[in-house]
Amino acid sequence: MAGFSKVTLPDGIELAYEILGSDHLGLAIPIVLVGGMTSCRVDWERLSSRLAHNRPVLIYDHRGMGDSTYEENDSFTIESLARDLLFLLQFIGWNELAICGHSMGGAITQQLLFLPHHATEPTPLPFHVTHVVLSATLPAVLRDPRYGVKFAPRPAGPLTEDIKRNVVRQSMAANYDPEWFADEKNQARINWAVEHGIIGRPFKTIEKQKRAVSRFDFGGLHSKLSSDIPFLIIHGKLDQILPFSNVGDRPGEIPSYQFGHNWFEYFQAQTWLDAIEVFLQSTGSDNAEDKARL
Repeated sequence: MAGFSKVTLPDGIELAYEILGSDHLGLAIPIVLVGGMTSCRVDWERLSSRLAHNRPVLIYDHRGMGDSTYEENDSFTIESLARDLLFLLQFIGWNELAICGHSMGGAITQQLLFLPHHATEPTPLPFHVTHVVLSATLPAVLRDPRYGVKFAPRPAGPLTEDIKRNVVRQSMAANYDPEWFADEKNQARINWAVEHGIIGRPFKTIEKQKRAVSRFDFGGLHSKLSSDIPFLIIHGKLDQILPFSNVGDRPGEIPSYQFGHNWFEYFQAQTWLDAIEVFLQSTGSDNAEDKARL
């Protein structure tokens, strides 16, 4: 994606980011979109471009992905990725913001909120988090072998562009449900994702992300979250990467639970925009007894 900026982290890594909807700065609460494993900021395009009609939207590439840099000996943990995000947000300087974390990005979002309660390096957040959306994510390491990200085998020999496209297409199938992935009307969107999926996603970085997702520990920290922060949980029954049972079962204002891991590709984009915008108008007192679920 063109038109991005970069910030240099303390270890010299450069994070690429964009602020969409900047004409709304000072007029509406910004929202930060935190992507999952293998993701680049372009993957949010269907949702971010619409959210930016109403508010500032921050999208960024995790270290080693997209236009962000990395080093071979980079530390890749959920905590280090959360501290990357913290540094970026400190650099931008917003006083208050909402966060939406998807998949691994949901774990990073939780870790960010837990940093003030860190056992050995407590770090206060220099901003107020007004709302949190956790989508297709997990509160603890997933142990069920039936789930998780599974990559297509890498063929031997040189990787041509066509071979890369085939590997990406096979690997991304789990982000949807089989019926959606096979539906003819979705093929143009899948082709768009495949073309973007072969750019800026080094396999070595993704392997480090995969290890990070298998090793984090939030033990006991969820009880420290403020009841003043409203949470919205988005999780579909057709998710093939994370089990639906990880969260509760309260119906929300969407057509059905029949959507897969990449939830923002289902239904009309306006459906998700409306759901998130309504949520961002809520207060902590509206959600203190039960956290909304889509």
